[in-house]
Amino acid sequence: MNKQHGLTLIELMVVIAVIGILGALALPAYQDFTIRAKVAEIVLAADGCKTAVTEMVSSSSKADIASDLPRACESQSSKYVTSVTVTANGMITVTGNHEALRGSTSASANAIALTPLLTGDTALSGSTDGGKSIAGWRCGPADSNPMPAKYLPSSCKGT
Repeated sequence: MNKQHGLTLIELMVVIAVIGILGALALPAYQDFTIRAKVAEIVLAADGCKTAVTEMVSSSSKADIASDLPRACESQSSKYVTSVTVTANGMITVTGNHEALRGSTSASANAIALTPLLTGDTALSGSTDGGKSIAGWRCGPADSNPMPAKYLPSSCKGT
């Protein structure tokens, strides 16, 4: 008798089914991963503004810098960033380009906010805190058009 070599049709069908199931489980995780990588680039776009706001606040000789802070950094755009804005209290809002972030929940859910903090958890007030030092930044979804939390990098989940 000759020994048979190779796989039978049933064994081949089982292998293909297992590969299909593994692919179906991995695809959504991969899509979320690619969006999170793009969102990390959006957060990185705010680094220049963070430096400009920090420098403007700490080097100011007047207490009321609310009118100066919105001009701390020019709005910028890139493949993943539509705009970067600064409020009178130093809050930086980075709006992502929805077309580049395909797969997020909606076209308007694409904004991240970075709030400058003084000691503890006290947010900067542009009308009274000129000349003080910024101790850190709180990063998270913006109040308007918030980026879904599942796409935010771990360094930007409300800390």
